[in-house]
Amino acid sequence: MTDANGGVRTPLFDLHTELGGRMVNFGGHALPMRYGDGTVAEHRATRTMAGLFDVSHMGIVELRPAAGDDVPDVAAWLERRVPGAITSLAPGRMRYTQFTTAAGGVLDDLIVSCHADRLRIVVNAVRTDADLSMLREANGGADDGRVRIEVRTDLALIALQGPAAVDVLDRWAPAAADLAFMSTSTLPIDGVECEVSRCGYTGEDGFEVAMPASEATHIARLLLGSDEVSPAGLGARDTLRLEAGLPLVGHELTEAATPAEAGLGWSIPKRRRAESSFPGAEIITAQLRDGPPRQRVGIAADGRRPIRDGAALSTSDGTSVGMVTSGGFGPTVEAPIAMAYVAAEHSADGTELFAQGRKGPEPCQVAPLPFAEHRYWRPS
Repeated sequence: MTDANGGVRTPLFDLHTELGGRMVNFGGHALPMRYGDGTVAEHRATRTMAGLFDVSHMGIVELRPAAGDDVPDVAAWLERRVPGAITSLAPGRMRYTQFTTAAGGVLDDLIVSCHADRLRIVVNAVRTDADLSMLREANGGADDGRVRIEVRTDLALIALQGPAAVDVLDRWAPAAADLAFMSTSTLPIDGVECEVSRCGYTGEDGFEVAMPASEATHIARLLLGSDEVSPAGLGARDTLRLEAGLPLVGHELTEAATPAEAGLGWSIPKRRRAESSFPGAEIITAQLRDGPPRQRVGIAADGRRPIRDGAALSTSDGTSVGMVTSGGFGPTVEAPIAMAYVAAEHSADGTELFAQGRKGPEPCQVAPLPFAEHRYWRPS
């Protein structure tokens, strides 16, 4: 169903409007930008307690073995399209990687999870159709070819993020507390079979929960019934990921930026660099070896005026050295912050730069990422 603003309604649309969500068209989906208390309150609630986000707009795609094959065959097939290590992914584990172009740019970033009978990938909403087109082309132009491609439009996806998330989920699915960061398991929540994954996009400990779309409102109400949980919208999701220094498709991640420039070399292990069997491998591995011509960095404003997306960055003599890709005010750090690409020779922490603003150049400096410490849970 399509909302009046042109966006496709997620299974939680009615709940959002009931809770006072200000609905907007985001990537073709009707989602809440914020609720009554506003973005800053939702941001702080997530950092201190727990925020509940609707992420059902994300694309959920399952890759299954064709007749006579098995999951390792599917993993090898997918690995030829990403720089990450997929064939070594054990059941119950997840991995972050990217779809890359022949020129080394980033088409999309994605999470791959391994299950006994399939791989599941979660891709960005704005790239879902393009990703599926690319996968189908590699699959002989069909959903049923070398692998079986299944788009899970029957599922909803919510994210429970923040330091209280584990305690809240423990009341309904105690086994979730034992999951390490980037692990997943099928667990019942109040009688509903859910795929619970310990991951997220806020820098906080937390979970993403996939369930049948028909059960989404029930599960969301269940979690919102806890005193620690507040509904949170797109605005808080963006300020949280900005403070956490997490790149976003269409901003930091584009076909013009390589994983090396984006600071994602950690997601490309030695084996994959040596094999160079993914699109753009020659360019990407050379940059990882020799250093990229530019780098994604944090930017801290000297004043209180936010630095906005698209602002040009220059040195004191006016030499252009880069551009801001994401910018805003960080409620946790209580200061204007941004991410940008700058020429490698100007990327050292503390480098003084100027951002072109509406009222002229604004002094700023290169700052280390993340702005807010990551608090993912890994067993000791």
